Amino acid sequence: MFRTILTAALALSAAPAFANDSIAELGTGGLILSRSDAVAMESEDLFISQEKVTVDYVFRNNTDKDVDAIVAFPMPDIEGDPNEMPAIPEAQSDNFLGFEVTIDGVDAKPQLEQRAFALGIDISADLKAQNVPLYPFGDAAKAALAKLPKAIAEDWENRGIIIEDTADDGSGMQTAYAPFWQLRSTYWWRSTFPASKAVHVSHRYKPSVGGTSSVSFFYDGQFQGQYATYKTRYCMDEGFENAVRKAAKDNPDGYPQYFESRIAYILTTGGNWASGSIGDFKLTIDKGSPKNLVSFCGDNVRKVGPTTFEMTAKDFYPEHDIDILLLEPSDDASGGDSGNGG
Repeated sequence: MFRTILTAALALSAAPAFANDSIAELGTGGLILSRSDAVAMESEDLFISQEKVTVDYVFRNNTDKDVDAIVAFPMPDIEGDPNEMPAIPEAQSDNFLGFEVTIDGVDAKPQLEQRAFALGIDISADLKAQNVPLYPFGDAAKAALAKLPKAIAEDWENRGIIIEDTADDGSGMQTAYAPFWQLRSTYWWRSTFPASKAVHVSHRYKPSVGGTSSVSFFYDGQFQGQYATYKTRYCMDEGFENAVRKAAKDNPDGYPQYFESRIAYILTTGGNWASGSIGDFKLTIDKGSPKNLVSFCGDNVRKVGPTTFEMTAKDFYPEHDIDILLLEPSDDASGGDSGNGG
């Protein structure tokens, strides 16, 4: 939804703009186990693109007894702030990433645990008492807030639960109450890991893809702005930077005709298993189009297809999260088949 809005705005964009035309990506990761002394992760096959994230795991119970454990998938926290614009793939659903999971090929039915907070205080019961959904985005929350009794609304505004928001709904400027609380969501289920056996777990979801309608680190003929931060976060190399320079040179206006897309994958919180390392780790990143530029940090990354890059490792310990920067041609920019994985 928000990505469509951003893409449509590009057609009207004639020069770089930064802070007011950006949507924020929400960092999301993989599964977390409740115990680590018995169950090892034999392998993890991780695929990331703008359309989907898929993760295939092989867990093995190395003991002679069955192990019962809680397996959880933490969803990213989201803020119901009308002044922010997070990228949410399924804007009308509690399952706002479209999360799905299978265990040994069979669809699982995880439970969803949700809590709402304002100023660090759990206000879930307040919302439920007034039939207000905990999920802050979507039409249901907006409609429920419009029905709040005046005294309740004033109390919630004073407590930082809601905020007045003035916007044009097509019929002129209107003021209404908007969510201002934080939502924390986790999918979880109980799983049995049989003694001395492997269990195959797969899950998939739609990533939160942030973006900016221009290149925020190159303008006025030089690298500046977000450049230092991006250089470290995305490991931009000489080939990537040369492609940006060329795009700027090819444009009569002097700036590269690209817009940014960003994906964040939290890898470091997933090490809650025996030894903390992954026996065989494989990462595949698909940049989507040969015309797109991509940059991310990784060791021994290989280009394995027109749009795909791959990294593999043995006994891999996740020390760093994965941040991916994509530059996609805007307007009539031709782009190029450039990619960087190191």
